[in-house]
Amino acid sequence: MKWLVGALSAVLLIIVGFAVWVRLAPSDPARWHMAPKAAQDRDMRAGVIRVIDGGADDLARLDAIIRATPRTAHLAGSLDEGMLTYVTRSALWGFPDYTTIVQRGGNLTIHARLRFGRSDSGVNKARVARWLEKLGRGG
Repeated sequence: MKWLVGALSAVLLIIVGFAVWVRLAPSDPARWHMAPKAAQDRDMRAGVIRVIDGGADDLARLDAIIRATPRTAHLAGSLDEGMLTYVTRSALWGFPDYTTIVQRGGNLTIHARLRFGRSDSGVNKARVARWLEKLGRGG
């Protein structure tokens, strides 16, 4: 019986350690604040890329929409730079997802992707669709 309690304690310690590590893992702007190379819409297992018509005003409006999203924080970049990166954390575990928005001429490119795992189960695609809906660009 003692070994069972010890094994369960070890499993619990591993789960708690993982949860703490995920929440406290640093977000290095040099790694995540990078312009996406794709110039067209793309759905991936680990994220999504959307390209929409939009200028500086649209970038500023989208920035405000994203900053108002729960559990989302600005990571790097600025409106003046024409590129911004945000981190949005999941409610339960705090898994970070990164979104970079770049203004290129008359287009905005939005690249949302996960950090941990292989699939985001469509979470980033749905989040970007909600942002674009609020921007008035459909989903």
